[in-house]
Amino acid sequence: MDNKQKYNVIFAIFAAFGILVIHEMWVEQQSIKAVPYSQLETLLQQGKVAELTIREKFIVGELKESDETGKKIIVANRVEPGLAEHLSKYNVPYTQLYESKFLATLLSWIIPALIFFGIWMLIIRKFGDKQGLGGGFMNIGKSKAKVYVEHQTGVTFDDVAGVEESKAELQEIVDFLKAPDDYGILGARMPKGVLLVGPPGTGKTLLARAVAGEANVPFFSISGSEFVEMFVGVGAARVRDLFDQARKSAPAIIFIDELDALGRARTAAGFGGNDEREQTLNQLLVELDGFDPTSGLVLLAATNRPEVLDPALLRAGRFDRQVLVDRPDKLGRIAILNVHMKKIQMGIDVDASQVADLTTGFSGADLANLVNEAALLATRRKATQVEMTDFTQAIERIIAGLEKKNRLLNPKEREIVAYHEVGHALAALALPGTDPVYKISIIPRGIGALGYTLQRPTEDRFLMTKEELEHKIAVLLGGRAAEKLIFNHLSTGASDDIARATDIARSMVTRYGMDPTLGFVVYEENHQTFLGQQGPGVNGCKISDNTAQQIDTSVRKIIDDTFIGTYKIMENNRVVLERCAKVLLEKETLLEKELTALTEDLQR
Repeated sequence: MDNKQKYNVIFAIFAAFGILVIHEMWVEQQSIKAVPYSQLETLLQQGKVAELTIREKFIVGELKESDETGKKIIVANRVEPGLAEHLSKYNVPYTQLYESKFLATLLSWIIPALIFFGIWMLIIRKFGDKQGLGGGFMNIGKSKAKVYVEHQTGVTFDDVAGVEESKAELQEIVDFLKAPDDYGILGARMPKGVLLVGPPGTGKTLLARAVAGEANVPFFSISGSEFVEMFVGVGAARVRDLFDQARKSAPAIIFIDELDALGRARTAAGFGGNDEREQTLNQLLVELDGFDPTSGLVLLAATNRPEVLDPALLRAGRFDRQVLVDRPDKLGRIAILNVHMKKIQMGIDVDASQVADLTTGFSGADLANLVNEAALLATRRKATQVEMTDFTQAIERIIAGLEKKNRLLNPKEREIVAYHEVGHALAALALPGTDPVYKISIIPRGIGALGYTLQRPTEDRFLMTKEELEHKIAVLLGGRAAEKLIFNHLSTGASDDIARATDIARSMVTRYGMDPTLGFVVYEENHQTFLGQQGPGVNGCKISDNTAQQIDTSVRKIIDDTFIGTYKIMENNRVVLERCAKVLLEKETLLEKELTALTEDLQR
């Protein structure tokens, strides 16, 4: 019987008891009428009284026949010394009752106290549930891990795509859980812990659930934040309880999601809530050292911040293996899209390869959201199938934001935005090694985007040369160069382009060693290299004031020289620029084929 059923039974008992008491009081009140003592004397004299019961404080009499007062009457007992002799002369049988003090005390004190205690316990349990105490204060040390088995997870490796290398690593875990004896033939042992590392949305939790579904073993899943509560010692108790549950169910999988919430690196002086978290981490380290992997227990954990984890947690013998679950490449994106596209009605013009070309850098969660957005757009226009235009609009909505058709620009602003976006497109078309332009539009989107240029990479790139980075900066500055050439003034529309171009130029100088005057030296600290995230900047690195000035000068020189080259491209193709801008003002959107036809005479 679970807690909810217990609460229902207790409530039903109290409700039945209350109804019974109220009913008895009502029946007694309706059947017994209170009369004055003088009326009792009159009834005795008239011979209408059948019998009397004398109690300590009142007399209950039963009449021979019912009258207007009813069948029974009650009067206050005057406790007269000669009451017995007085009743005997009327030949009325009577009895005298002495009431128990214990029963009165029980009814008046103990039962209300029990009722109050029951209500108080119910409130405490409700409070405990809301505070995450798992059934009240008596169970605060119990683990809140949710147990999944195959029919509950409903996920196998067939449902996971785009991370084939990670699946191969975890397939070994599945094989071990199914046949542990086969792995001990040569004296090898399975790793105690496997850490899934990768950016958010890449499928780390999905992979862990797929392992449970494939191995068909109990799957204990808990988040790292659920170990630490407001009570001291609760986290360590829950770690012990979790491993005890898993040992009893071995072979089993323990999965800790968001491990960084629990396993953050310890400091030298911890106190308060931080000290409680460190005690929980210490207990986890002890449990990792204590359990035997040959018993069939496997610990999986996931995090997107491995750089903050405690070194003791990552050493050999605890988390022996780290599996990178990275953003998928083009083939991976095609596989993920095929998995999600099976669930919707697809049009014949939808090509997963074309969608994958437009979604470079998307994670698995992003692609799942993309397919859902495309299906919603098709549903909104009452279509029977999802077409390629729905995917294109969904990509634009995710990247650039929602269309703001009601945001009306004045003619001068629309003209500036049109030349700005065409400037981006012409720079991309004129320079080698840049991504092809798929679409340009002057329809406002999102919070501040008055227009956008959408490029489609032809392939996934992992390395870029200095010239390719300079061309990327030139494409970003193409909008500013077109504005400068046509209107001979500058606007705020290029603020985001300049910020991105500056970041690339600074990385070329401080991280990539591409400036000849500063040499092949790194001037920028980068602590988060595992997931490809940038560090805090040059202020976090010990450099001299003279070097900092040289860095600023080199960054400015890269931007200025690239802008001069981009401006010359706009000058040489002014006719093409004005032609494309005019058509863009009329149509508001230009696709790749239309742009190619308009730029046949482009000088590169």
